[in-house]
Amino acid sequence: MIASTGMDLLKSKNSDRNLAHAALGCLLCLLRVARVVVVGVLSSVAHAQPAGGEPSIAFFYGANPPVAPLSAFDVVVIEPDSGFDPLAHKSTHTAWFAYVSVGEVAPQRPYYAAIPKAWLTGRNAAWASTVIDQDAAGWPAFYIEHVIAPLWKRGYRGFFLDTLDSYQLVATTDEARARQQAGLVAVIRAIRARYPQARLIFNRGFEILPQVHTLVYAVAFESLYRGWDQAQQRYAEVPQADRDWLLAQAATIRERYRLHVVSIDYCPPGDVECAQHAVAAISATGIVPYVTDGALQTVGVGPVRGSN
Repeated sequence: MIASTGMDLLKSKNSDRNLAHAALGCLLCLLRVARVVVVGVLSSVAHAQPAGGEPSIAFFYGANPPVAPLSAFDVVVIEPDSGFDPLAHKSTHTAWFAYVSVGEVAPQRPYYAAIPKAWLTGRNAAWASTVIDQDAAGWPAFYIEHVIAPLWKRGYRGFFLDTLDSYQLVATTDEARARQQAGLVAVIRAIRARYPQARLIFNRGFEILPQVHTLVYAVAFESLYRGWDQAQQRYAEVPQADRDWLLAQAATIRERYRLHVVSIDYCPPGDVECAQHAVAAISATGIVPYVTDGALQTVGVGPVRGSN
């Protein structure tokens, strides 16, 4: 998951983090903001319908995902290395998506050792991960066989594609960027060719949307109002210029491509005022909000489904 602000594409946050991160202890208090609720891990869930027919989408990367509160959302993105079993929690109203990184890989991933070293082209020091050459001829097939296929076999039918902008860390010319983007497009098309029913959520990837938007379910970005600075380990307000740029991207995605748009913002766990403000501000733009802690270890704030 990227925790970035606006146009700063080089701050892609790779959630290939060490899952040994301790879950942040504070839980968000139950609250209502307009038609949005806070769902705390140990609290009862209060329901509110998402506005405008938009899906409610949550992101949880901690160990032992709390199924009960997360089941109030239409879509939940899970860190698959947490050991979560989507088949054990099949639901007619909640779809469990797997987090997957496309542009980077961390050493703890099971497929890391199988990646040819020539495909590893750079480093993302903030997340201790390695940038992958999307232009490598065998990369799309490798990605399907080593990343997507095992998760499909485990029961995941949706995927949250992260680090789609990481090529920006190593591609320094227009020609190089174009090659990397073409490689990403090949990966996306390969996923849907192998698994036509797969639903894909992008984390950003704005540059390739014109070519693959018909294959995409939703687009997320992070830090419309509140961000997380991984290098400085702190929460931060987002500059207005960055917010304006993201809003322009969101308008294009919604109006031209008719896709769902989600903003993932970050507040300290337990800071109800921060969460209230972020949720209300994001909702006012017509974008689906989700507000959580910087490590995505707690059940956050977002619109949830009404009781069935």
